[in-house]
Amino acid sequence: MAEPSANPAPPPAETPAETPAAAPAAEGGSVSKKAAKKAEAKAKKEAEKARHAAERAATAVASGSAAQTEDLAKDSYGQETHETKLSPDAVVISLKTLGDEHVGKTVELRAWIQNARMQGAKMAFVELREEGSWSIQGVIAANPEGTPVSRQMVKWVGAINPESFVLIEAKVQKPLEPVKSCRVSNYELHITKCFIHAAAPTVLGMTLAVANRPVANFSDEEVPVEQGVENLSIAPAAEATGTPAASMLTHLDNIVMHKRSAVQQAIADIRVEMKELYRSYLRSHGFKEFEPPCLIGAASEGGANVFRMPYFEKEAFLAQSPQFYKQIEIAGGRKRVYSTGPVFRAENSNTPRHMTEFTGLDMEMEINKDYTEVLHMLEAVLLHIFRNIQERCAEEIAVVRSVYPSEEFLFPEPGKEVRLTFAEGQQLLREQGPEEFRNVSDDEDMSTPQEKALGALIRKKYNTDFYVLDKFPESARPFYAKEDPANRKVTNAYDLFMRGQEICSGGQRINDPVELEARIRVKGVDPNSPGIKEYVDIFRQAGVPAHGGGGIGLDRVVAWYLNLPSVHLAAYYPRTPRRLSP
Repeated sequence: MAEPSANPAPPPAETPAETPAAAPAAEGGSVSKKAAKKAEAKAKKEAEKARHAAERAATAVASGSAAQTEDLAKDSYGQETHETKLSPDAVVISLKTLGDEHVGKTVELRAWIQNARMQGAKMAFVELREEGSWSIQGVIAANPEGTPVSRQMVKWVGAINPESFVLIEAKVQKPLEPVKSCRVSNYELHITKCFIHAAAPTVLGMTLAVANRPVANFSDEEVPVEQGVENLSIAPAAEATGTPAASMLTHLDNIVMHKRSAVQQAIADIRVEMKELYRSYLRSHGFKEFEPPCLIGAASEGGANVFRMPYFEKEAFLAQSPQFYKQIEIAGGRKRVYSTGPVFRAENSNTPRHMTEFTGLDMEMEINKDYTEVLHMLEAVLLHIFRNIQERCAEEIAVVRSVYPSEEFLFPEPGKEVRLTFAEGQQLLREQGPEEFRNVSDDEDMSTPQEKALGALIRKKYNTDFYVLDKFPESARPFYAKEDPANRKVTNAYDLFMRGQEICSGGQRINDPVELEARIRVKGVDPNSPGIKEYVDIFRQAGVPAHGGGGIGLDRVVAWYLNLPSVHLAAYYPRTPRRLSP
């Protein structure tokens, strides 16, 4: 018996067996046997046709399921191996240089997955990021035939952990509208291949979003474990939005994500450019670079704030300053020298403006007529940095200010530099400063609160954040600072300031061994003590010309120019009394 069709016709009404209902009526109302057989044959034929149609439909469904089960794009995604291959015509690109000439072309990109989200079962969007904040939208959509992109591939790409590093092959297209969430907004990548080069963990210790927010606090104290993640400090800027932010401790414990943030990379780029501007300016003015040692055999300035360490059978120290070596270079026949390198201070200062290791930009030069030649050179190189960094790093400065808002750094026009004596600065504080500074002395060094208060007064009065204080009192300067011949109470020494904070100290050095030894004794130091004797002997070996110099703290210049809340943000790997890692 034939199987019924998927939609069988309704059965005929019951009639006497001798009179088939399907047969045509004969004369007198009866149906012939021939007609009945013909109708039955026709019905069987229709049923057979329906059966064959059903079988064909079932076969088609079965073959479709098989096609969906087989992943035709399986070679276009997965873990990258030594056998992974992309199309030979794929052009390796950088997002910085992506342009209209790439539209429609197949390209190759290595980048981090910044974000991924599914759009239904057949499409996913991913944000791909290169160095800094260079990001672009990637789109991956399954093709009906399952190749070159299948549904399985789309699902796999949409589930890649953020911050995984991937290899992408894609075609460059223009989106219907600019992609506002990505820095490269006028192009998008239509992905055809995706391979994971290095997978990120499912849960990050600190997300990129948190790393790009203002640091909540800069304490080196450990957060008690029982506080948990939900009790992380909230940055003031985040309180209004309810967005959590991490402490500096959390940032440094998750150093990779800290350094991946656009704001930290922008600060690092600004730092590099400032150092290059310093070096190129001095080279153009006849300075020669040299490399002072960090390991020395005695405390370089006779003080206690040095790091000691075993050195074979002896004791060694980390240099507090390259100054003595700068002076040896001058004594050795160089007229102008500079160096860049680490400086170490064993000071237990846990403040946002101190580190135990920082980068010094040091210079020393022969004096022809007056020590102000040195002061003006230091002033000029810093103004050169300020005048050029805005143009060189406009985008980077904008990135930093989007996270750490600040007023523009003000500096004087040529010929209008602000130079006050130490006594004039103290007088300004006494006359116009806060009440607590009405009795400051001209014979004692300034405290940090005094410096900041004076900086605010100078900004208001002279419209500048950069200025010089000269003629520091003799009591506030070390033994090698030369006294002013006209007034022995002060020295030919100076400090340079940014936003009310010192970023450079310097002055004229004593170049006569007899005068130097006398000054050492006045300071209560034995001129024959280790390190000091060797220093004085330099000036006994041969005649040394008058000279002077200064040391600039690069970390502070970067931090105060950007008005960052802590100098630690300007350092690659800040070192403090409590922090020696990473």
